[in-house]
Amino acid sequence: MKQALIKITLTALLLLVLPFKTFAASPEEDLTHANSFVESAIQSAQKGDFKSAEQEYQKFNDEWLDKEDGIKNKSIDAYGKIEEAMGMVQYNLAQKTVNQNALVTALKELEGVNEKFISHQFASSKLDSKSTGSVEDLIEILNKALADLKDNNVSGATSEIDQFRKSWINIEGVVLTQSQTVYTDAERDMVTSYAMLTAKTPDVKAATKTITDMRDYLLPLASKTSYTMIDAITILLREGLEALLVVVALLGFIKKSGQEKKSKWIWFGVGAGLGVSIILGVIVNILFSAGTFGSNNFLIAGWTGVFAAVMLLYMSYWLHSKSNTKQWQQYIKTKSDRALNTGSLLSLSILAFLAVFREGTETVLFFIGMASSIKLSSLLIGIGLGFAILAILSFLILKVGLKIPMRPFFLVSSILMFYLCFKFAGMGIHGLQLSGLLPATQAPIPTIDFFAIYSTWESFIPQMILLLIACFAVIYNRFSNKDNKKSSENSGGTKNVI
Repeated sequence: MKQALIKITLTALLLLVLPFKTFAASPEEDLTHANSFVESAIQSAQKGDFKSAEQEYQKFNDEWLDKEDGIKNKSIDAYGKIEEAMGMVQYNLAQKTVNQNALVTALKELEGVNEKFISHQFASSKLDSKSTGSVEDLIEILNKALADLKDNNVSGATSEIDQFRKSWINIEGVVLTQSQTVYTDAERDMVTSYAMLTAKTPDVKAATKTITDMRDYLLPLASKTSYTMIDAITILLREGLEALLVVVALLGFIKKSGQEKKSKWIWFGVGAGLGVSIILGVIVNILFSAGTFGSNNFLIAGWTGVFAAVMLLYMSYWLHSKSNTKQWQQYIKTKSDRALNTGSLLSLSILAFLAVFREGTETVLFFIGMASSIKLSSLLIGIGLGFAILAILSFLILKVGLKIPMRPFFLVSSILMFYLCFKFAGMGIHGLQLSGLLPATQAPIPTIDFFAIYSTWESFIPQMILLLIACFAVIYNRFSNKDNKKSSENSGGTKNVI
């Protein structure tokens, strides 16, 4: 029995220590499976069934996003050629009237490049770890391409975009750490613009717009190719402040209820949120690349945001309904020590967990991503100072909050809760869109980060519904309070007459 236990323990340790890629399929095997979808797409395109061809190609594209790191590590040349061929397929599928011959040719070209890699015909060419590059360099390349297009030099612009794609490999990790959206857009637009320029009849107008868009959304990242202690503090404050506001509001509510001893339930939720965030971040760092985990990260953050928004909506309504001092006192009197029963405390604890977990997971992944571009001492000091600032802010907010009279306290808390509900809903739906679970239909709405309003109907409409619900709740509570007040006055008047 003892020997069996030792064997099991050693096996578990080996599984933890040995790289997981040892048990994974080789890049050639991965691409062989993915290439079967390209073969199916060719058959559909040859029959003129372009919808099925696009669906089969999308299956290949989905597998490519999961497996591209292995191919890139094996051969940079193969990686570049495959993405170039994919760009041509995407370009042909995007045409209003699909050219059957052009699409079949593009798909066969992709199939041929895939088979060349599968049969080991590409020389091994790994990314040079000493290679340097910056976002500024990429922007300069894009500006040169735009200048070439302005001079009708299509071949020169094509060469610049090809250089952009080669340079991109050196710094894509830096971009990914700062913005998943920019990373995804750049990965899409670099191959699309190249396809536009290398088509039989180059689409110069569309290529110019695509390249201009690339330059514009990369510009904000131009000065960030390395990080400092200030960046670590900023990330922690930016991601942690919203979770802090939820936690502080919940603690303030419990203290106002006169049941401060039960605040440990909130701290249980906070501790669990932090712990799970760190564990998940470490697992991701060991098992996955940041790019591979990207969509799953957004899926987790998206659902967490939606669930938190639902709970925050209820909490906001509940706090607003208790903003009347008499109603609050009556509630405490009737509920007595059961004002915060186990079920209520568990709900508050779960809400604290969701708020911390949603922001915590993203923060941990940010720190893991930036670890290679910052001194370890600066990262640790930044994290320490960030937590210290959050602790001071929470203390001050809580101390001031407890001195606020009952009615303003509940009104302010309800407004804060609804703001976070509104924002978490927008962020949650946006995360589900980035993960590919929900579609994204462009809407003529400006993006407002403070409220997490994005220019898609799928995220904007639910937020407007929340706003209508909030307005209805305020009106309902106001009329309800008036009715209660009239009832109380009538009762008092009758007593006076008697």
